Amino acid sequence: MIADFNARLLDFLDSSPTPFHAAESLKKRLAASGFEQVADGDSWHLEPGGRYFIVRNNSALVAFVCGTEPLVENGIRVAGAHTDSPCLKLKPVPESKKQGYVQLGVEVYGGALLNPWFDRDLSLAGRVDYLDADGGLKSTLLDLRKPIAFIPSLAIHLDRTANEGRKINPQTEMAPLISQLGEGDDFCLEAFLIEQIKAQSEGDSAAEVLSHELMFYDTQPAKLLGLKDEFLASARLDNLLSCFLACEALCDSPVTHTSIVVCNDHEEVGSVSTSGAQGPLLRSVVDRLLGSVGAEADGFDRLISQSAMLSIDNAHGIHPNFIDRHDDKHGPLLNKGPVIKVNANQRYASNSHSVALFKSLCMKVGVTPQLFAMRADMACGSTIGPITSASLGIETVDVGVPTFGMHSIRELAGSDDAPALAKVVAAFFAR
Repeated sequence: MIADFNARLLDFLDSSPTPFHAAESLKKRLAASGFEQVADGDSWHLEPGGRYFIVRNNSALVAFVCGTEPLVENGIRVAGAHTDSPCLKLKPVPESKKQGYVQLGVEVYGGALLNPWFDRDLSLAGRVDYLDADGGLKSTLLDLRKPIAFIPSLAIHLDRTANEGRKINPQTEMAPLISQLGEGDDFCLEAFLIEQIKAQSEGDSAAEVLSHELMFYDTQPAKLLGLKDEFLASARLDNLLSCFLACEALCDSPVTHTSIVVCNDHEEVGSVSTSGAQGPLLRSVVDRLLGSVGAEADGFDRLISQSAMLSIDNAHGIHPNFIDRHDDKHGPLLNKGPVIKVNANQRYASNSHSVALFKSLCMKVGVTPQLFAMRADMACGSTIGPITSASLGIETVDVGVPTFGMHSIRELAGSDDAPALAKVVAAFFAR
């Protein structure tokens, strides 16, 4: 069972190089499990026991099961994660030609660890908006798949202090190299993208690129590793791993309770967008659920009082080479269970009630949870948990699997932890 779960997880990670592709992969998984897609602009006709999902901006998704029990009195069970990860994002006009080489200018999206991006085989993926031959406005997802780019390190002979904490300038040092021009050669990104769109969509009459959101990614596939396959290494574990396990749990959930999975975009840059946690996506779905049962004016407040949310985002496992970066009582270990994250300043939304709820769910399915709190002399990261909790007024606990190398181009988790957390989320939906 764990092996099958991890095999599906590896496939999902490899098929999801961008938030757009992650949402598309989740759509396919949900549709295969009987979920029906609904759209913002349509009138929804929701049936008790029905399974539905909505996608916004091609990059965020809400999937939900309409419970057969009374909605307002029974509340909702929400599991939240996010589809975006720190990366290098192509600038609108990126072409640069120096010394006969073609490079593409990038912006750093989110709080990326930059050093690991050097000396990697990179490809490019994302969304392209364009005009077809008839002047129609179209949009498509693009994934080049093959390695086309590389950011070479400067040789140690030319920078003898490179191993002494050299600062990286993202404007001047991070532009990926994609080609070398011969005599009379040139490179036009728009022409290249048109060619790729036509190659990936047979018969497409793409004529002019108007805009794009394209991101570089490491082409090394996700893998199990370690002498006993006890580790899972991949790009974008933060936070596609959580999106996957939450949707897996929802697909297997009963229809008794109304259960929701929300996978927001733009968490890594503050969540302020139509598809981010500070946007209206989740609230609009909840309002439509209430409308489908003819709830009274006080229905929302009554519903939320009976509801709870799991905010699922990866946690910092205690690094054996950097033990001093952790509080000595709060150092989660890989493969030792999901982590409950607590912060006195509400960078995590957990409180004693929600922590107790999660611990009780773990006990029910035989999973041992761990606790994480930052050192008091170090700043704490955050999640969609506090944002969603404050927006909806829903009681929330922040949880996740322990990982190493968070925000690196390649991260490491324990191969037992995602399946274990999925069991707890499934028990939450069935509660």
